[in-house]
Amino acid sequence: MTAHPTSALMDNYGSPSLEFARGNGCELYTQQGQRYLDFAAGIAVTCLGHCHPVLIDALAQQSQRLWHTSNLYRIEQAERLGARLVENSFADKVFFCNSGAEAIEASYKTIRRYFFAKGQPHRNRIVSLSSAFHGRTLGAIASAFNSAHCDGFVVGDAGFDQAHFGDLDALLATITDNTAGIVLEPVQGEGGIRPADRAYLKAVRELCDDKGILLLFDEVQCGIARTGTLFAYEQLGVEPDILASAKGLGGGIPIGACLACEEIAAAMTAGSHGSTFGGNPLATAVGNAVLDVVLNDDFLIDVKHAGFHLRSGLEDLCARFPKQLKGVTGLGLMIGLQCHADAAALIQGAQDKSLLLVKAGGNSIRFLPPLIVSHQEINEALAIFEQVLNDHAEA
Repeated sequence: MTAHPTSALMDNYGSPSLEFARGNGCELYTQQGQRYLDFAAGIAVTCLGHCHPVLIDALAQQSQRLWHTSNLYRIEQAERLGARLVENSFADKVFFCNSGAEAIEASYKTIRRYFFAKGQPHRNRIVSLSSAFHGRTLGAIASAFNSAHCDGFVVGDAGFDQAHFGDLDALLATITDNTAGIVLEPVQGEGGIRPADRAYLKAVRELCDDKGILLLFDEVQCGIARTGTLFAYEQLGVEPDILASAKGLGGGIPIGACLACEEIAAAMTAGSHGSTFGGNPLATAVGNAVLDVVLNDDFLIDVKHAGFHLRSGLEDLCARFPKQLKGVTGLGLMIGLQCHADAAALIQGAQDKSLLLVKAGGNSIRFLPPLIVSHQEINEALAIFEQVLNDHAEA
């Protein structure tokens, strides 16, 4: 008997049966030609949709020149991408890696190394917030304290403490002389699309300044124009000391980045950290192409308008289906729909009608379309989801 081709894969993703053969813009197609409207975007990764011509051109051109040399040698594309991220953020220095989890790990190491270099090695603990998600590496899962992700993997607390999201008093209670950093998502993703309150963020920034603690923003999901500005912190009135980026930065090509102020980055001396593939010519050429598109005022305005349109439509559905829907949260095109009904069942219902959505914490649904989504496509998605709600109400 011939084994199914997926039988060689570990079971950590379950056994999904839906498979896509090609994509274009906000659409995905199966091998049989069935069309799906993609409001998942590879979990906020394909920010310019599928097969965007600017990214195809950058990938094709660079693939014919050079793919990989390692960081033993200068990489012009990485230097250019780093300079552009610095020019458009709080940061002075950038470290490139391959994913959001790697960007978070680099950020944690930078925090600890900074105090080590200052002769304060005892300052090594990092505080995270409840309902956070920072990736699946050991450090990332230890910091988020989600037992479903930690069981069987994490030994001890790995140097992390945790406070309740949005509770300043709880955060203050965790701070000790050993606290080196605080990590938070300006807009929580996996936790249910929850933007942090501006007053809370300002108080956290003031706490960090008062105690000499480093503030790390995880913008892996909410960054790269997802909220209508290049980084979400630009709308929230607070700058971090370090920032982790990934997902949309490569538009589907694996890349991550740790951005930091110069004083902090100076602790990461030659040999202190590295990545074989990080910042390779292929990935950074595509990253530059992504910035070519999103660092455009008209593009960012369009993202905000599309976000308003989607949010308004979902709020209307909440008013019309109050027994099933609770409310809408988020910024830009990072939208969360809080549900009374089973969110997973609604997502499956949408998939059955060829609309792809993503589950999040707190019994909520993520609407994460590509940033190029049209108002017509938003209207189509809303109409499909309304059918799902009607079907669910009649069941």
